[in-house]
Amino acid sequence: MSWFDESRELLISALKDAARRTALARAVEAYTSAKYSVLPSIPDLDELSQQVREVKEKAVQMLEELAKQAKESIERASGHAYIARTAEEALKIAEQIIGSGKTIVKSKSLTAEEIKLRKFLEAKGNRVIETDLGEFIVQLRGETPTHIVNPAIHVPREAVAELFSKMVGRRLPSDIPHLVAMARELLREEFFRAEVGVSGANVIAADTGTIFILENEGNARFVTNAPPVHVCIAGFEKVVPSIRDAFNVVRLLPPYATGIMMAGYVSMITGPSKTADIEKTVAYGVHGPKELHVILLDNGRIEMAKHPVLREALYCIRCGGCLYECPIYRILDGFFGANYFAGIGVPWVMYTRSPQEAAFFAYACTTCGRCRELCPLRIDIPSIVEACRAILREKGFTVPRHMQLAENFLKELNPYGEPKNKRASWLQQSESMRKGF
Repeated sequence: MSWFDESRELLISALKDAARRTALARAVEAYTSAKYSVLPSIPDLDELSQQVREVKEKAVQMLEELAKQAKESIERASGHAYIARTAEEALKIAEQIIGSGKTIVKSKSLTAEEIKLRKFLEAKGNRVIETDLGEFIVQLRGETPTHIVNPAIHVPREAVAELFSKMVGRRLPSDIPHLVAMARELLREEFFRAEVGVSGANVIAADTGTIFILENEGNARFVTNAPPVHVCIAGFEKVVPSIRDAFNVVRLLPPYATGIMMAGYVSMITGPSKTADIEKTVAYGVHGPKELHVILLDNGRIEMAKHPVLREALYCIRCGGCLYECPIYRILDGFFGANYFAGIGVPWVMYTRSPQEAAFFAYACTTCGRCRELCPLRIDIPSIVEACRAILREKGFTVPRHMQLAENFLKELNPYGEPKNKRASWLQQSESMRKGF
């Protein structure tokens, strides 16, 4: 089966899922209502967006240098930092830090999902618990996320109630606050039982080595604070030059990500837990982690940054707003990507996973430009998708129907492949009909 036929079958299967469609429609309505309510209340929104774009433009020009600077800053703050060139190298580093037979609590991380970290750690004999509610639901269902901010956007509350009912052995109502309370009960003890906490990062300041994590649930704060060892994995693009730059990203992200003025929790982590309360002598591992390990990942980012068009994809702050606004994402019930989604996800999947995984979705995009107009950084996603298609064609990933249409144009000067004499007859008939009117 070809890459195209395989992707097409998966897509058709997803389109038949009525529950998935219902859940996505509810989420889109809730998100768009919240976002358009909060954006007008930010007086300097345009200025802030421009500032963040300029920060990202600068950062992308010096990905390598900033990653090295961040590594040095983290180590200066008594943390451990590593540069991983590939997904395989990042997994090897994680294995050396964590080992096997551990209980691990994990907060949401796109970079961890990119390299399939949870599955890798589980294969090494570890028990890994996703603590973000959406990730927890997806993990229990044996699925992969369908949104970068809301991983279980495709799961309706009725299905969540059924899932949790099986876990606790009694029938639960499909009442969202009740289901959230049940998740709290199920996960609460895991935070304190865990030996390792794994997180991502929304942004990292190169000058101080400070990790910023934005969330609303409070789970990431437990993950990064309760276990004795904290492992953070983040891509090179998450590093910005200064802590001032990082604060600007922190201000811009929540309104576009979840339609709120500011995230419920903003954690700033600079090194492991420490104190100097006894004789001003620094000791590590007080109430928080004794160890902090930060894995900074390239995995195709440096190569992407070299491309004059695709480098703009590295500006993305992962708000996920373009997904909710994308007509194709809605039509396909969220089945529009792999580890990254929609038009902005195409280069990310192509560079961090494989061209084959990105191909179907690259051609599914209509390049309508709605994402570009609604992106806080005005990333030119349609041009990025077109550039990806050019690369994919060079690698042999072409849609059979598209190739047939192109062949028809070259041979008969029309997309239908009709011979010229037949087409001339058809045109004459059309002209006669036009005159009749």
